[in-house]
Amino acid sequence: MSRLLIKNIKTLVQVREASVLKVSGSQMKELPSIDNAWMAVDNGLIADFGPMEDFPGIEDWKGLEVIDCEGKLILPSYADSHTHIVYAGNREVEFIDRINGLSYEEIFARGGGILNSAKKLADATEDELFEQTMVRLKEVIGQGTGSIEIKSGYGLSVESELKMLRVIKRIKDLNLVPVKATFLGAHALPVEYKNNKQGYIDLIINDMLPKIAAEKLADYIDVFCEQNYFTYEETKQILEAGKKHGLVPKVHAEQLSHFGGIQAGVECGAISVDHLEFCDDADIELLKKSDTMATVLPGAAFFLGLPLPPARKMIDAGLPIAFASDFNPGSSPSGNMNFMMSLGCVQYKLTPEEVINACTINSAYAMQLSHEVGSITIGKKANFFITKPISSYGFIPYSFGSNLIEVVYLNGVKQ
Repeated sequence: MSRLLIKNIKTLVQVREASVLKVSGSQMKELPSIDNAWMAVDNGLIADFGPMEDFPGIEDWKGLEVIDCEGKLILPSYADSHTHIVYAGNREVEFIDRINGLSYEEIFARGGGILNSAKKLADATEDELFEQTMVRLKEVIGQGTGSIEIKSGYGLSVESELKMLRVIKRIKDLNLVPVKATFLGAHALPVEYKNNKQGYIDLIINDMLPKIAAEKLADYIDVFCEQNYFTYEETKQILEAGKKHGLVPKVHAEQLSHFGGIQAGVECGAISVDHLEFCDDADIELLKKSDTMATVLPGAAFFLGLPLPPARKMIDAGLPIAFASDFNPGSSPSGNMNFMMSLGCVQYKLTPEEVINACTINSAYAMQLSHEVGSITIGKKANFFITKPISSYGFIPYSFGSNLIEVVYLNGVKQ
């Protein structure tokens, strides 16, 4: 593995002790950083760092590459804790339908939405899916993402859900970035089960889950708790069944209406509840008494024109907030976490410090990875990026349309 010594870093951003796994409330306004810094990388891990006045002598390190970062910042790679990047084709026709006035629910009712993706996915081979997904993964890595969660949920049959999860496993086995796999069989109701929802739930519980567990294909289980999808009671039934197979719960919650998803997630010990457009005061109180991460997906609310989740109110109430991209073909066709941060500042009135915390340490927590990534910490993976020469980290969300990343490092290796 390469040994790096990086010097003259304008600002080394998000410097944390190993004991910090998430930050909450007013802590999110704090972003520990070192100006005029150096950082050492050894064997794929962050080995040491400090101010330039304490720069180590080169003779202390043999056979290493020295990089001069004059005028440039270093940030830990983003952790994207909610994506659907395994999919076939795209859905730009529905984008045009929505411009012409159709709602998300109306598009779904006529066979669009998730059902459209399910049909395309059923027709694709595992190799085709893998190749398409790798293109997207390489794109988001270039935009600064260094760990990622990927969901199934466009299969909606035993065969297709397993096909998606096997693709995710192939990506995970590449060891390019840390990958977490989520089983989202309860994403929508397949056409053949239109009048037999409990039959499909039974298929998930009695057929899909045992096969997924046998092949060790998933880390998490997720449910779309929403009207016309899965109820609070059904969500709990599916999550509890997943827990029996060792899967940790997550929930798509309160996206299109207030429907009990946050309550179901907290009661089942979910690591995160995601979307939260219709989160209310009672939900905030529930979350405050839990270890569940509230995850906001700014791209989906932006792209669908939904009411904004109350992220500012949540932080002010003392909650931790994570941001993720929700990269998917229907409601958030972008995995650009720099843009998610810009939306956080512009639409949600969060500070640059808060959005960087939301996209790094807190989103890593939402994947149970904040012991490994999400901050500049000795012993964590050397997954980071070097910016172009910029004035400060606030310039990143400010310049919402610019690519300010000069180079990405994963496991200490330049990409």
